[in-house]
Amino acid sequence: MRWRSVVLGLLLLRLGLQVLLALLPALARGLCLHPRLPCPGPRPPALPGPPTGAAGRGARLWGAAAGGDEYERRYSGAFPPQLRARLRDAARGMFVFGYDSYMEHAFPRDELDPLHCRGRGPDRRDPSNLNINDVLGNYSLTLIDALDTLAVMGNSSEFQKAVKLVIDTVSFDKDSTVQVFEATIRVLGSLLSAHIIITDTKQPFGDMTIKDYDNELLHLAHDLAVRLLPAFENTKTGIPYPRVNLKKGVPPDSHNETCTAGAGSLLVEFGILSRLLGDSTFEWVARRAVKALWSLRSNNTGLLGNVVNIQTGHWVGKQSGLGAGSDSFYEYLLKSYILFGEKEDLDMFNSAYQNIQNHLRRGREACNEGEGDPPLYVNVNMYTGQLMNTWIDSLQAFFPGLQVLIGDVEDAICLHAFYYAIWKRYGALPERYNWQLQAPDVPFYPLRPELVESTYLLYQATKNPFYLHVGMDILQSLEKYTKAKCGYATLHHVVEKTKEDRMESFFLSETCKYLYLLFDEENPVHRSGNRFMFTTEGHVVSVDERFRSSLWEDILPAGEDSLKAKPSELKAANFSSNCNRVPDERRYLLPLKSNYMRQIDRMVGLI
Repeated sequence: MRWRSVVLGLLLLRLGLQVLLALLPALARGLCLHPRLPCPGPRPPALPGPPTGAAGRGARLWGAAAGGDEYERRYSGAFPPQLRARLRDAARGMFVFGYDSYMEHAFPRDELDPLHCRGRGPDRRDPSNLNINDVLGNYSLTLIDALDTLAVMGNSSEFQKAVKLVIDTVSFDKDSTVQVFEATIRVLGSLLSAHIIITDTKQPFGDMTIKDYDNELLHLAHDLAVRLLPAFENTKTGIPYPRVNLKKGVPPDSHNETCTAGAGSLLVEFGILSRLLGDSTFEWVARRAVKALWSLRSNNTGLLGNVVNIQTGHWVGKQSGLGAGSDSFYEYLLKSYILFGEKEDLDMFNSAYQNIQNHLRRGREACNEGEGDPPLYVNVNMYTGQLMNTWIDSLQAFFPGLQVLIGDVEDAICLHAFYYAIWKRYGALPERYNWQLQAPDVPFYPLRPELVESTYLLYQATKNPFYLHVGMDILQSLEKYTKAKCGYATLHHVVEKTKEDRMESFFLSETCKYLYLLFDEENPVHRSGNRFMFTTEGHVVSVDERFRSSLWEDILPAGEDSLKAKPSELKAANFSSNCNRVPDERRYLLPLKSNYMRQIDRMVGLI
């Protein structure tokens, strides 16, 4: 009888082990062992299965096999609202930690050193340290740059406190030599954005009014712009000097060379200032610089270079691309049209976009069908269109967002997927990536926002939850690799994950803002009924009728109605549907077919 008892015991033990194995996945989820989802809070509901009805038929036509592959399992389906709310709060928390750390350890200096918990200003000992001195002007840069992010996140009390601090403490009467471009997009743009928010009668972000406000931010913006005007003087082409001393004007040893983006991306901020003041001076000098650059494009390709001599008009840098030195020039041709409605801006943009498609774009014709390499925009010689190198830089990741604004959503989907694949490989975007060697050429990552910006705009255009997954990946990578003792730090090397003691102001003005808006569907930016546009520094500006009417005749002569473009004239040169959302049957599917996504992952060395 003893052996029967032993056999019975073994059978019961085996049965218990089988039950335990069957329950193990559920136990793992209950213990929060899922590798991708945050642990705090209640467990989100399971993702719904493949859509049914018309959407289900679309899934089958789109190539989704029963059960799907790893891409479909990871990215397809709805995004739990509880998870989305947690990620929104996490993005807000990221901003708050960086902002509070700056205010505690760095204010009134320009930037925060997040590793040593101290402030940073201009490098007075080494005037040639342009990486620092071009940006830091000894005017509380990070506080100014973050103003409208406070408003977008609905923090009225801190916004009002910050505005009063700027009014009471900031002066531009400083012996600081700064880059005209950086001072314009970071400081001038933020002052104008905050002024517009304060004086908006609708107050879409809550009560952001300031008691006894007397246009002080507008006066500060005017004062700064006047100090930048000497850069436009004594230049034979009308293209401005790259740097100016806020007290003394253009330094006597100033270089005569400037980049296309730096000289040609001033029109939005200068134009807003002119139209708020009723003074054409600022818009006129900025528009003159754009026209001067445009007149220097190649007769053969229509392309522009990236570095020009402001006295001779000779191209010193003959590279034509979409990254550093060129990027925001194209962005502001389009955004100037959106804001001001001037037809010449639209005409220049459409022509530039066509030339970009003709000479910079490589790969198959369509994003989501056909054979060949995925679409990619490369750096070419402006005169010949011949390939100049095999790298791209992280600033180019803005371009899918720009393509969204003109309705070229399909092409934007492909290009965005390429940059996201690089992010997945490194947990960041290296400043320069060699697509032929599948390795970084310049390995640091200064917390740039461009990929987040394009992710946000693609989500707004498609409402595809794929982009919420992308945003979650980015947010988690930033928390894991860049969080420091006091804020968030530049990655010195994206492979080794070593940190550099700097938190650039655009991390608060752009990166955190776009992440927050990606997960905050109910934000007034999306729901208030107002129309908003973001500057190249991420500052929010209302698309207001008052900006579409100039008060002078030297820029827009009276009676020439033909110079005002109609919305229907905004067309992309290579698009599948202008401003149409992706069809409903693709809403919960991969925006890019899984075989093409796998191709891109292979292209960057992920698989």
